[in-house]
Amino acid sequence: MEFLDFMTLFNLWGYMLWIKALHVISIITWMAGLFYLPRLYVYHAMEEPGSATSERFKVMERRLLKAIMNPSLIVAVITGMLLWGQFLTDGWFHVKLLAVVGLLVCHGLYARWRKDFLEDRNTRGHRFYRVWNEAPTLMMLIIVPMVIVKPF
Repeated sequence: MEFLDFMTLFNLWGYMLWIKALHVISIITWMAGLFYLPRLYVYHAMEEPGSATSERFKVMERRLLKAIMNPSLIVAVITGMLLWGQFLTDGWFHVKLLAVVGLLVCHGLYARWRKDFLEDRNTRGHRFYRVWNEAPTLMMLIIVPMVIVKPF
């Protein structure tokens, strides 16, 4: 009986490590998109609506959001929720979760702005997108120390 209990715990722990690995991979790919999509907007905002370059940016932005960012976000959220039970009462986790909400807001705004570009309705200049390009970095500077150091 003791051997079975040990094996059950071992399998459960191994399973959680795979979930954690999948979570980290999905976070990396999602963050790559969060860093790159507003950079595309910076360059797109400098193009004439309807131009060949503008149309190329539309394709790049759609593929990045739909094929990489959205699936990565879904996997990151699902795997994150599978991992978070043990941390719900920790202060660092609350700060991290708030910063993750900030990333979700960025993702939502970026998706909305893509629709503006898609319909040639963008009214914002490249400087606006340069500022928003830094928002995920700020969230990352909060999240990584919270998860690694767990200061409180």
